[in-house]
Amino acid sequence: MDTKSKGIVSGAICFLGLMAGACSMGKTATESNETDSTEILYADPTIFVENGKYYLSGTRGENPRGFALLESENLTDWQAMPDSMILTASDATFGTKGFWAPQILKTDEGYALAYTANTYLAYAKCDSLKGPYTQEKPEAIDTTNNNIDPFIFTDSDGKSYLYHVRFNNGNYLWVAEFDTKSGKINYETLTKCFDNDQPWEATDAFESVPIMEGPTVIRLGDTYYLFYSANDYRSIDYSVGYATATSPLGPWTKNPNNPIIHRSIVGENGSGHGDIFTDLNGNMRYVYHVHNSDSVVHPRRTRIITLQKQLNDNGSYDITADSTSIIKPKQIITNDIATK
Repeated sequence: MDTKSKGIVSGAICFLGLMAGACSMGKTATESNETDSTEILYADPTIFVENGKYYLSGTRGENPRGFALLESENLTDWQAMPDSMILTASDATFGTKGFWAPQILKTDEGYALAYTANTYLAYAKCDSLKGPYTQEKPEAIDTTNNNIDPFIFTDSDGKSYLYHVRFNNGNYLWVAEFDTKSGKINYETLTKCFDNDQPWEATDAFESVPIMEGPTVIRLGDTYYLFYSANDYRSIDYSVGYATATSPLGPWTKNPNNPIIHRSIVGENGSGHGDIFTDLNGNMRYVYHVHNSDSVVHPRRTRIITLQKQLNDNGSYDITADSTSIIKPKQIITNDIATK
């Protein structure tokens, strides 16, 4: 991502100022009246809400390897934190490459960051939301199988569950009970969520093995909603659907009206892999990424959309995306000019 830049006015620039009658040779203060903005290019994005502010992180695809944090009060304008990197590849964290799909969560002990590195899941902690997140023992959560895209859901009874992707001739969603203190899963509860069996989950737009990924889980009443993406992320048909269950471990019933976020709905290709959050006005939102353009996949662009829910005859909600509510978040960059 672009970082805050600072320009020092040279003698030549000062000369131009003199010509305009605006250069004061005795001024030593820093002027920062100019601002610029650029679209945020985070893939697999997540937003955490606390104390009247929003915090955005995601897959960056650039050095330094790790995760950065942006802050906003309105979801449209974002600024980098003073120390924006909340986790970096180091001796205190697991992983050397492939830092993908972070999730920030609040625990009884403070804050935690679940993420992917080296195609394994990892779990780091910090007393502060803004990091840096580290591990007492840098290690993966589970090395029995390559796994990516973690999402930790904590139920009303205090039990936590780790939803994630495991590889087996494709990408499939799995869930297991998870201990947020030890950072370990209960293998006895490890359960595959479902198979790739709806037409939208494997279109002809891009040939690939079955892929379902990017899980996010919420609970509304007595029903659990598992949101996920399907198709290869490079496909124009990469999109989002959801399934419901009466238990965090399933069994799951897929929404017959999937997908709820798709290029035909939001108007941009490759729309998927995001996270659900509630904004400061109580609206349910989904942050996700799209392709860079109609012809180019990378770097992917960040988007935010409002989700609407309608109570159905079964006592659960039908959830749809409001295509008129899309936000294209931008990072605000202040150009501080130090004058002599």
